[in-house]
Amino acid sequence: MVTNLKCITTNLNKYINMKTYLVTGAAGFIGSNYIKYLLYRKYKDEDIKVIVLDALTYAGNYGTIKDDIDGKRCVFVHGDIRDKALAGKLFAENDIDYVVNFAAESHVDRSIENPQLFLETNILGTQNLLDAARRAWVTGKDASGYPSWKAGKRFHQVSTDEVYGSLGNDGYFTETTPVCPHSPYSASKTSADLIVKAYHDTYHMPVTITRCSNNYGPYHFPEKLIPLIINNILEGKQLPVYGKGDNVRDWLYVEDHCKAIDLVVREGRDGEVYNVGGHNEMANIDIVKLTIKTIHDMMAEDKSLRNILKKQVKDAGGDIDINWINNDLITFVADRLGHDQRYAIDPTKIKNELGWYPETMFADGIVKTIRWNLEHQDWVNEVTSGDYQKYYEQMYGNR
Repeated sequence: MVTNLKCITTNLNKYINMKTYLVTGAAGFIGSNYIKYLLYRKYKDEDIKVIVLDALTYAGNYGTIKDDIDGKRCVFVHGDIRDKALAGKLFAENDIDYVVNFAAESHVDRSIENPQLFLETNILGTQNLLDAARRAWVTGKDASGYPSWKAGKRFHQVSTDEVYGSLGNDGYFTETTPVCPHSPYSASKTSADLIVKAYHDTYHMPVTITRCSNNYGPYHFPEKLIPLIINNILEGKQLPVYGKGDNVRDWLYVEDHCKAIDLVVREGRDGEVYNVGGHNEMANIDIVKLTIKTIHDMMAEDKSLRNILKKQVKDAGGDIDINWINNDLITFVADRLGHDQRYAIDPTKIKNELGWYPETMFADGIVKTIRWNLEHQDWVNEVTSGDYQKYYEQMYGNR
């Protein structure tokens, strides 16, 4: 009897302590890596529940997360963060502890083509989620007239270093750098950040924000630089590089970013912004050249990798030729409108306060990323069919 009571108490405590995440946009690149990190790495042996809310637009692919959806630890809801009724329903039916908002229209080029969609989703969608959380989490008013909040709740906004604008040759973005966005995309993300901050200042809502540098790694949609270059090499295509290729970005391996996000969600200070950077600052042209060299070297060492190449030309020894995988594949195209010159993140705050640091050096991360792409061509083929081909021709065909 005592043993049974002890088991019942243990299971009850586990249920009481179980945390529930609402992760929006988790069928996209960073969001999908984040839920995999929660489910299979950080909380592999702990009771958590992850509710995925995703509209499955162009960069959201259900196939990326279908094996993660088990109806218990991880459930999927197909919907839009702008849907007020749906957001309210999710909070009414679930005791959500953390909202982690990845959902956003992304990629600067797309925002130049259709800015209004970015404003609607990235700003109004974020505000709708904030209001749904506020309605569910507020318990009354404190002595000063501010809302009282349920304990242990947090709204976390995943943002970007692009809100800061562009740097010159020197210096780094810190959390106190004034925001100065230059594209419709970065302006929409800046606006969303400011709405999140406003809810904290006005309602004392428990919120945090992370602003990251450029991510790379598994499940990266192939319109972005690194997967675009990998995919084009495998298909034997030219490698389009904007302008002179001298724009500089700080590269962060996606799992390192996921670790930082959850650390801030769980341990960050309310109302604070945390910059998350990789200390891997490189010009775009150098990224492209390094990716070319890395793929060539990997295929020189392991000839079986060459079988995936669409260009199947034999060399003098009878092996699939890879001599054409060189810098001659690079073709410079007209620069993007309003292209920011340099981004560089100073992550000192998150290091000092929470002990986070980027663990993956770019030389190691790029090999892991290339190998993942080589081993998951079924996923690449799935997301590059149909609409992506039309988009690719629109972006690069006439440049």
